[in-house]
Amino acid sequence: MEPPVNAPVVRESRERKDMLTPESPRELRVIQITTNPNTVNSHIYMESHVFAPDSKRFVYQRFRNFDPDDHSKTAQDTILYLCDIEDGFSLRQLTDEIGAKAPSVSPDGKYMYYIVDQTVPGGGKAMLKRVSLDSFKRETLVVIDSPLAGTKYHPSRFYILSTISSDGKRLAASAFLGDGQRQGAPFGLLVFDLVDCSVNLVFEHPEFCNMHPQYCQSKDPEASHDIMIQHNHGSLCDSEGNVKLLSDELGGDIHVIRDDGTNWRDLPWGRDVNEHVHGHQCWRGEGLSAIGGVWLGPMDPVQRPLVESLPVPTDEKTSHRGKNLPGAWRNFITREIENPRFNHFAFDPSGTKMVSDWIRYAAEGRRGEDCRLFIGTLPQGEDSSLKVRYLLHPGCSWHGSLAHPHPFLSPDGNMAFFNSDIDGNLQIYMVDGYEYP
Repeated sequence: MEPPVNAPVVRESRERKDMLTPESPRELRVIQITTNPNTVNSHIYMESHVFAPDSKRFVYQRFRNFDPDDHSKTAQDTILYLCDIEDGFSLRQLTDEIGAKAPSVSPDGKYMYYIVDQTVPGGGKAMLKRVSLDSFKRETLVVIDSPLAGTKYHPSRFYILSTISSDGKRLAASAFLGDGQRQGAPFGLLVFDLVDCSVNLVFEHPEFCNMHPQYCQSKDPEASHDIMIQHNHGSLCDSEGNVKLLSDELGGDIHVIRDDGTNWRDLPWGRDVNEHVHGHQCWRGEGLSAIGGVWLGPMDPVQRPLVESLPVPTDEKTSHRGKNLPGAWRNFITREIENPRFNHFAFDPSGTKMVSDWIRYAAEGRRGEDCRLFIGTLPQGEDSSLKVRYLLHPGCSWHGSLAHPHPFLSPDGNMAFFNSDIDGNLQIYMVDGYEYP
C-alpha cells in the first residue's frame, strides 16, 4: 500500500458572472473551479466515470506539459485531482506518478482506478492502480511488463480514457500492440478483472486507433458486459502507433461487443456519403440504447444532429453498413430543432437530461464566438424528441481539441461542467441554477 500524495488541499474557485450573456437564464451561477494561472487543467471527458454517485466529488486532470496542438502527447502525462464541491470546491492531488492517466471512479464512489503508462512500443511497464477516496492510499493491482498471456503483444501507448462496468468488477482500456518496427500493427481492447486482478486482451484490429471504449451502464447483469467501440475505417498509423490518416472518405462506424470479445453488433450510423459519425457518442444514461453524433453533408456541415439507436446483431455480410443497416431503429432526437449543431454531449444516469456544446464548424476563425452551451430534456419513448435551453457562451478558443468545452452533468443533473481557455489558460468550470426545458 502506497501512502497518500503529500500535497496540501487548496481552494481557488471564484464566480464568473462575466461568462453569462443577456440571453442566459438569470438564476445561473458560473464557478471557475481552477484559477491558478500557473497550471493548465481540464475535465476528463464527457462520458468518463469521474463522479461519486452522491454528486459531491469528482476527478479532473492537470497537465504536466501542455501542448495545445498535440492533444494525445499532452494527455499522456497528467496529475489527477479530486474536487470536493461541498468543501468549497477544495482540490486534492491524488497521483504523482509519471504517466498517470485514464481515471475511472468506481460506481460506489470508494475508489478511483487509473493506469500508470511508462511504456514504449514493444516494451516498458504499465500498471493498473487504485486510490481510496477516503484514506487516499494507493495500491497496485496489475503490472504489465511483458507480452500479455497467450499473445505476442506487449501493449503500449494506453488510451487516455478508461471505462468501468456498472457492477464495478471490470475496467476496459485500449492500447497500441505494435513493437515499434513493423507497419500496420493492431490496437487492442484490454479488460481488467478488478476482483482477481488480472487482464485479458479481448479484441485486436489495426483500424481501431481511436477505440474510445464505453461500458454500457445498465444494471442488467448481461448488459453490464457490453462495450461500445469506435472503428475508424481506413485509418493508417506508423510503426510507433502515431495516426497518419484517421479514416477513409466514408468515415468510421460504431460497434458493440461483449467484454470477452464475442457478440459483435453494429449501431446504424454513418458510413454513407450523406452521413458521417463525428466520433462523439454515448450510452443513453443507464439504458440499453445509445446516442451518436453525426454530420449531414460535406465536411463543413449544415447540420450536426443526434440520433438514438439500439445495437443490431450483424455478420460479415451485414456489418459496417452504418445508416444503411437493414431493419435498424433510428430516432433523430434533434428533429424538432432548426439546423442542429450539437458536438460534444452527455446524459445523466436517467437518460432524460442532457448537456451539449453547439458550434458552427463552417465559421473558421470564429469558433469561440459561435460556441454555446445548452441543456436539454429527452423524454423516454421510441419517438421522443429533444428540447433544449441555452445557458452561456463558454468562450473557448477551439485551438486544439483540449480547448473544447467537453461538457457533462453531475449524476443528479443539477450541475453542468465544462472547459474553457477564455482567459488564455485552459481551466475547469461549473454552472448551476438552471431549469430544464
